[in-house]
Amino acid sequence: MTDPKVRIAEIEAAMLEPTFWNEPQKAQAMFKELQELKDTADGKGKYDRLNAIMSVVAGAGGDDAEDFARILVDMYTRYAEGRSWSVAIVDENRNDHNGYRNITLEISGKGAYGTLRSESGVHRLVRISPFNANDKRQTSFVLVEVSPEVPLAEASGLQEEELEVSFARSGGAGGQNVNKRETAVRIVHKPTNLSVNVSSERSQQQNREKGLALLAGKVFAFEEAQRAREMQGLSVEKTVKIEWGSQIRSYVLHPYQLVKDHRTNTEVRNIDAVLAGDIQVFLDAHEHTS
Repeated sequence: MTDPKVRIAEIEAAMLEPTFWNEPQKAQAMFKELQELKDTADGKGKYDRLNAIMSVVAGAGGDDAEDFARILVDMYTRYAEGRSWSVAIVDENRNDHNGYRNITLEISGKGAYGTLRSESGVHRLVRISPFNANDKRQTSFVLVEVSPEVPLAEASGLQEEELEVSFARSGGAGGQNVNKRETAVRIVHKPTNLSVNVSSERSQQQNREKGLALLAGKVFAFEEAQRAREMQGLSVEKTVKIEWGSQIRSYVLHPYQLVKDHRTNTEVRNIDAVLAGDIQVFLDAHEHTS
């Protein structure tokens, strides 16, 4: 096998040749190979440079959990805006209190996936519930899943017989068209039971294509997480329980104020700043320990 450093030098030398771009497809393939080799040399993952797809799913905690999902969406949106990244809703399921049962976001910006992938896991909130007349303290849980936005051309690895595709009427943007036709798409990857819902595009075909790309990213992130667990000698889990004992980070508003990441033991007492999008300290701490 060729030493990566040698191959990097070969490609960089070839790029200096005046005829390098005479064969555009070959040149683009070599340029892509160069980026991947450099990312590997820098300790970065295959898709770290890509946009991120973030799913936020309410777990145990009822209305409080769904409101916590909204709080986290606001937090990540503000963080993304601070990086000059754009955020778009791919699919959402709101409750009557403007909280989210689940929502999928497309976060577009260079390196968004590599930056945010460590946010995957269960997040826990402890506070006095605004939905409880007795002012009782409530603990709620939300699952955050982050995967890369894989190019559609690379989603071809998904086998048609392993997919379950269904359609429904969309209630998203796009005017009357989306409400009259079944444009929303749900795709399930049967071997892993991973699924995506897409309703952001105007046509069924566009939503299906986007769904396949998003599903390919989720399968990639899932397999990466499983390999990491195996390397650590941990058992492989097909599902994550969105409840006590599985959280990666806790946000405590009562009886004291503290945000603690349980993987790195990083603690921040200014919870208002964290919920306003100031999460870089947690991302940096995880980067240095991974």
